[in-house]
Amino acid sequence: MAFNYDQYLRLEKMPTLWCWGCGDGVILKAVVRAIETVGWKQDDVAVVSGIGCSGRFSSYVDFNTVHTTHGRTVAFATGIKLANPDKHVICVAGDGDALAIGGNHTIHAARRNIDINFIMINNFIYGLTNSQTSPTTPQGMWTVSQKAGNIDPTFDGAELAIASGASFVARETILSPKKLEKILVKGFEHRGFSFFDILSNCHINLGRKNKMASAMENLEWIDKITVAKNKYEKMTEEEQLNLFPTGVLKHDEKAREYCDMYEDIKAVHQGKRAKITQDDFEKKI
Repeated sequence: MAFNYDQYLRLEKMPTLWCWGCGDGVILKAVVRAIETVGWKQDDVAVVSGIGCSGRFSSYVDFNTVHTTHGRTVAFATGIKLANPDKHVICVAGDGDALAIGGNHTIHAARRNIDINFIMINNFIYGLTNSQTSPTTPQGMWTVSQKAGNIDPTFDGAELAIASGASFVARETILSPKKLEKILVKGFEHRGFSFFDILSNCHINLGRKNKMASAMENLEWIDKITVAKNKYEKMTEEEQLNLFPTGVLKHDEKAREYCDMYEDIKAVHQGKRAKITQDDFEKKI
């Protein structure tokens, strides 16, 4: 029987404003399916989105939603989660939103290991504002802000999340919707900061201007620059160059979650327990 998306969508907003062939719709469907798989009630889910093409995400899903300012998705989501620690918070941001203006918030949410599910839709460009260089734009590619070719080193969001302390980090592409759904389920079930680097196409504002005239050509390029983690780890450093491993890249189930530690602090101030000690940070979730 076909999956019924209707109960999870704001049907009056359909069809979406995303360009034909855009991968954002694939990601939206994978998120909805993952939420049903883990069994979350719609009223218990908050979806926070920012600015850019990904910012439209919160408009289309029928959950508690917040459409925030540029780069501030994680700041809003942190407040929502701390005020409602029993609820499920999903952040959706583009690569610019997540790693440029919002990069500082991303780093510190990962460092705190707060139980937020951060979905970075990575299409390698500022798509909605017409093709400026983003932190993930590959070197050499044409953009309206670097017409001679991008000279900025490419930012790896997954590596940043790992280095910053996120306890769950995964990467997948829209070419594998079932694999994408599976890593979303695994991350949603994890208690702690879950970071998803989801590679998607922007054939309108990246592809057409870099010799990838169609959505399929853009997707074929994404397929060429990604490889499953188990194969990636068997490659030499030279073979790994310019490739992105996909799958679960980090899963630390021992790291303590921020809201849980915040409850410990509240207990101290309420006189229910003594001060926080180093032993408290060595407990398993």
